[in-house]
Amino acid sequence: MAQNIALSWLAGARILELKTVQANDRLTIPRPCIDAANVVYNIEWSQELRLEESLREYVKGSMLVDVLREAEALGPAPSPMRDQTIFDMSVGYDLEGIRSAPIRAWMEALRDAGEHVEALRREIPADLGRWRDLDFRNVLSDQVTLSTFHGCPANEIEAIGRFLLEEMNLHVTVKLNPTLLGREAVDGLLHDVLGYTEVETRAEDFERDLQWAQALEMVDRLTEAAHARGRTFAVKLTNTLVVRNHRPFFPAGEEIMYLSGQPLHVLTLHLLERFRQERPELPLSFSAGVDSRNFPDCVALGLVPITVCSDLLRPGGYARLPRYLARLEERMRGLGVACLGDYVIKAEGRGEESVRATVEAGELRETLLVALAAERVDLLGPLEERGRAELYPGLVQAAARLNTGPIVARATAEPRYRAGANRKTPKKIDSHLSLFDCVNCDKCLPACPNDANFVYETEPLSGDFESYRVAEGMAVTAAGGPFEVRERHQIAVFQDFCNDCGNCDTFCPEEGGPFLEKPRFFGSLDAWRRWPERDGFSVTTEGMGLRVWARLRGREYTLEVDQTGEHAVFSDGVLRLEIDHPRRRVLQAEAAPGAPEGHAIAVADYLVTALAVDGVLDPSRANPVNCALAAPWYPPRPEKRP
Repeated sequence: MAQNIALSWLAGARILELKTVQANDRLTIPRPCIDAANVVYNIEWSQELRLEESLREYVKGSMLVDVLREAEALGPAPSPMRDQTIFDMSVGYDLEGIRSAPIRAWMEALRDAGEHVEALRREIPADLGRWRDLDFRNVLSDQVTLSTFHGCPANEIEAIGRFLLEEMNLHVTVKLNPTLLGREAVDGLLHDVLGYTEVETRAEDFERDLQWAQALEMVDRLTEAAHARGRTFAVKLTNTLVVRNHRPFFPAGEEIMYLSGQPLHVLTLHLLERFRQERPELPLSFSAGVDSRNFPDCVALGLVPITVCSDLLRPGGYARLPRYLARLEERMRGLGVACLGDYVIKAEGRGEESVRATVEAGELRETLLVALAAERVDLLGPLEERGRAELYPGLVQAAARLNTGPIVARATAEPRYRAGANRKTPKKIDSHLSLFDCVNCDKCLPACPNDANFVYETEPLSGDFESYRVAEGMAVTAAGGPFEVRERHQIAVFQDFCNDCGNCDTFCPEEGGPFLEKPRFFGSLDAWRRWPERDGFSVTTEGMGLRVWARLRGREYTLEVDQTGEHAVFSDGVLRLEIDHPRRRVLQAEAAPGAPEGHAIAVADYLVTALAVDGVLDPSRANPVNCALAAPWYPPRPEKRP
């Protein structure tokens, strides 16, 4: 999680909604869980980390942002913006769980994370010691977004909101479901307007979910409760839409899945319009199929914050975010505006109407109308000059309401949201991934939402290599087979970041999935041991050399390389190979006492381990494995086999 926070911040995100936690933090989420081939479906409805793990990751992420900002990783920032990164905690899913001691403690820890900051400060390695004394932020968040189960009773949602406002003293946003539109409206939009006839909703989900009249009453009462506490209350649109699982991607037995992406964008805009008609003053945030093309329209709707998820699952990943701001800047420049408020007022050509609806007739109104028509628009300036700056938020709100109808109508009619434009899936070729070598498209790198996939380089190697087996208590040479690595450029997976979501498989042109086929590296020996069913490597450089624990096809090995990098020992506990490591040549083989007759070890298994590990540990290219080593390791340059 910490790396996700850092990556999103580097890409331009400044409001970060943390992944939802709940009291039941011992979940097993079915895998794969994300299907982003065109529109996005998922079965991942909750955080899979333990509460204490989530807290640690979020504090680490905040500290990383502080370091990146102080190091001016994006260049010098204007001083007023130095602390403008907002963390929004997210909790679910029922009153009992949210009121429980573990969740209360978790929220309180994010409000005052000083103890955890200090503990992590002591873990900063010596080579980064200059950051140990940095004034890290201790208050990570004083606001929370509430997610509830589909079917959560209205009175329970309201009770949770009151608890968060009145007892936890937090700013509260409640995330609502698209089912508020009603099944007839949802199905009409999905099937008749957008053409997603294969998407099937369920009557029971609309019957059990919060109803429109209940939502309005709840919103009114919680708004009043928030004002009484000096807190804010807002609504977030929307959660995903629960639908029947009609796709073969997810594990068998998963009856339902959750829809997001392009069709959800249109559904949510219609719900937004309904709220704007009934509760025009209600603060709204938005999360439904946001991408760089519709982001400027979402800003023109006065939505804060605007959050994105589905779009970042596509090729490019977090690197897609800068285009959001670039498109908004382009639109603002075309309108002659320099601030977001003026942009909202000008965006849909309803500025004059907004001014007339907000400002009484007179000299001030006429001045604003002249300013509105100027080549360079500045509406706040004239208001400030006349001591009437308090009118500006209302002017922006009025424009946002007026913009709603045109934007909703335009999106509903736009072909790119229709099913016909979203049937295409990423192309696959007639090839299956292997441990080494692939088409080297690197699509799996940004497609990973957790940044688990990374590139390393290794020396190409090919030839026939022997095996060794036990015969009469001795290690003797036996037939082996060919071994080949053709490319320098290789892909590996950092298992501690990977949650087997399957998104890299979606966009990989070859069959098999990088998260399943490519070498896995575990962040610790404990992690390696916790996953006995997973092949992969754990590496340490503590002591005088290199030690690797390897698991290949379920068999376990160790590789030890001395500090010179010249001499290696590869063993499975029965057969022991002494190896000239740079030349990849076996010098001596011996069997352990009592070794079973016929037991064999392939030199190819040593080669797999050596090539992957030496490549990943090469310090010329940073990755999660070599950056975490207690001491640097400089792999020897292999010499070609004679």
